[in-house]
Amino acid sequence: MEMWLQPVLLGGAMAGAAGFGAALGTLWRAARQRAHYRASLRSQREEGAPWLLGAAVSEGGAGSVDGRVIAFATTVDQRVASPRFLALAPQALRARPWMEGPVARAGLEGQLGSAGFWETRVRLGLAGALGGGAVGLLVSGELGLIMALGGLALGWRALPRAIRQRERHRAEAMERDLSEMLDVVALGMRSGLSFDRSLQLYTEHFQTLLAASFRSAFRQWACGLASREEALRATAASYDSSLLGRVVENIVRSLRFGSTLADNLEDAAREARAAYRARKQEQVAKAPVKMMIPTGVLILPAMLMLVLGPVLLELAGGF
Repeated sequence: MEMWLQPVLLGGAMAGAAGFGAALGTLWRAARQRAHYRASLRSQREEGAPWLLGAAVSEGGAGSVDGRVIAFATTVDQRVASPRFLALAPQALRARPWMEGPVARAGLEGQLGSAGFWETRVRLGLAGALGGGAVGLLVSGELGLIMALGGLALGWRALPRAIRQRERHRAEAMERDLSEMLDVVALGMRSGLSFDRSLQLYTEHFQTLLAASFRSAFRQWACGLASREEALRATAASYDSSLLGRVVENIVRSLRFGSTLADNLEDAAREARAAYRARKQEQVAKAPVKMMIPTGVLILPAMLMLVLGPVLLELAGGF
């Protein structure tokens, strides 16, 4: 009995150490991402450079690996990708509608096309298969085959995952900065400025991702490439946000019919702040529930074994 309990206690201690290390690693990654985000904001303010929509760097704390994957994909699309590659792909892989939505909402429209998207996935899949197979062959041929298949799957899914992460962080940045944008534009209009001039001042003096989106829209209708309504609606469509869509439609109707816009913008700013606050409170409320899984599966059994282990050993020795 004693020989049977020792491996169990050792395994429990190792599981507890693994859970504790995973928790510390999660906290360390979160602190590192927050520090990286603050450093990015500081450098952007010091340089005075706008945040480009298609920047391949991480936004809002996105992982650096995802940023590098997107940077590689945009490079492949601009320099290497050929339409012939897409023509050789099966019809199932050339289905574009499910890809175009996430790419547009990630701010990569016009920078990542179908040819570059599929060629990047194939390149990353082959690289993952070669890397995993090379590492696995150092141990055995079976392990090399398994790791090659795992590397192929990871490489194939790397670009869609990076696009989804970028889309999510971009939406979070928009929700955080929307109320500020509406307040600034409303304050400018109450000071006697037009909507165009108020929006231009906001895009010139605020270095956020949302400001970069509206800066691009403002340049489009200022240069005559699109009407103001089309540019604003295209900006709203690039974000998966019903609130931003309602705000843009309200702006379009107010400008078209000449109704009061400043009051509507202030009301929308209050709604945006309330929605953002409710979202953050929901995330905070979900955190303890998510921590129950590693606590109950890894940490709690290990603690019980460490506390009850000596008692069980003594009981086993008595028999």
